[in-house]
Amino acid sequence: MKLSREEVRHIALLARLGLNDDELEKFREQLSDILENFEILKQVDTTDVPPTRQPIALKNVVRGDEVAPSLPQEDILANAPREEEGCFRVRAVFE
Repeated sequence: MKLSREEVRHIALLARLGLNDDELEKFREQLSDILENFEILKQVDTTDVPPTRQPIALKNVVRGDEVAPSLPQEDILANAPREEEGCFRVRAVFE
């Protein structure tokens, strides 16, 4: 399907694009090629293809939880600006 310059000008106006004559011709060719590709795709028989929302299988990429030894409490609190009773001491956020 070949688009006319006026159709491309109208599409550019709807998209709020300011195109000069060279750009208008360039996009006319490109958009026409895209529409021709869709015409070819319309000819593909899809009667036995079930509709899908996701073309590829989704899989969870999060690793599973595993029990592992943690760092000693002394090492964790070594760089804490304030420590109290084995915990980080922070300023109160709420009154």
